[in-house]
Amino acid sequence: MLTEKELQHVANLARIKLNKDEAKKFPKELGSILDFINQLNKVDTSKVDPAHQITGLINSFRTDEYRKDFLPAEASAKEGEMNEDLNDKLVGQAPSRQNRFIKVKSVLRKS
Repeated sequence: MLTEKELQHVANLARIKLNKDEAKKFPKELGSILDFINQLNKVDTSKVDPAHQITGLINSFRTDEYRKDFLPAEASAKEGEMNEDLNDKLVGQAPSRQNRFIKVKSVLRKS
């Protein structure tokens, strides 16, 4: 069982405020949890490999390759302007759009 000082220390670390009823109830409960952790700490795990991950996957990412998904049509694009086909492909993927623009929620509020 924990002392009142130890309980307050743990509560401060966890940023928990305890009322009087909780301060009476938790020393026994938290003490039993800490006793169980002490039992686990006594178990010999020296021959157990650490389990960093258990899926067996080593690298599940695809290689970053240029797939030529959005090729501009060179003949119709003017210098400095985006091709309409390319714009349709890119903006067409957006969940919400207006004309040839992506529509997003407002991030600025009026004061």
